[in-house]
Amino acid sequence: MRIIRDYQYVEPEDRGASAAIGNFDGVHIGHQSVIELARKAAPEAPLGVLTFEPHPREFFAPDAPPFRLMRGNTRAHRLEKLGVEKLYELNFNAALAGLTPEEFARNVIRDGLGLAHVVVGADFCFGKGRSGNAEDMARFGREMGFGVTIAPLMERSENVVSSTAIRTALSEGRPRDAATMLGHWHRIEGEVIGGEQRGRELGFPTANMTIEGLHQPKFGVYAVLVDVLEGPHQGSYHGAASVGTRPMFKGEQPNIETFLFDFSGDLYGSTLSVGLVEYLRPEMTFDGVEALVAQMQDDCAKAREILAAL
Repeated sequence: MRIIRDYQYVEPEDRGASAAIGNFDGVHIGHQSVIELARKAAPEAPLGVLTFEPHPREFFAPDAPPFRLMRGNTRAHRLEKLGVEKLYELNFNAALAGLTPEEFARNVIRDGLGLAHVVVGADFCFGKGRSGNAEDMARFGREMGFGVTIAPLMERSENVVSSTAIRTALSEGRPRDAATMLGHWHRIEGEVIGGEQRGRELGFPTANMTIEGLHQPKFGVYAVLVDVLEGPHQGSYHGAASVGTRPMFKGEQPNIETFLFDFSGDLYGSTLSVGLVEYLRPEMTFDGVEALVAQMQDDCAKAREILAAL
């Protein structure tokens, strides 16, 4: 998959794609259906996705609480798995935000990227002040010579599938409900960083990762599926993870600490993808280390049982 970040400097071979347009936070089943429509609309054209980095909400409200389900690199990995060939990950800045809907259609879609076809959701808004809608895009397509498909909103169990609904499920400790809407386990991906090695001292060495900038799932302990994405330990593992601030040790910065079952090795600097499968319990404080270790043993036993049944 090729990633193109500037619509004003595009190689000839990167033009002419059939592209789905949106933020694609989470790449949920609604997003996947939009991408599939782009594939079918022009099967002779490369399959593309047109999205933005940073997320427009981050640009307009940089001090708002973290909301993203995925960082940009995680989204790119998921899109590549779906067969996307051209990822137009445009730099969202003041100049791009200031384009009128007509200027966006002409300057970005037609002249800049030369897209053959675009697919947008029925609730799609674009251009300065979000003043353009899906019908406007269809009109510009007719006028400017590119195809447009408007995808209907997808519903699941009488509710519209959306990133907002997925965030709610994660906030309430319902990762399986989130996975139903996502079409995959919700994954936290990142580099393993140094910690205080308390887990190692307790007999449960953990791989620590930051969740900074991401929507925070309900704090507590989860059964997880872990992919080590590169290096000598590359592969898939079962495990248990704690998401939160470690109240037992008066932690402050939320993170995720993952214990991989039946694993031995050094993961510092490796990139892990941790999939949340089932919420086991909330964060707790204990009377002492023995009680904590007993609870961790119980957590791991429950996680093993749950994951073995998948």
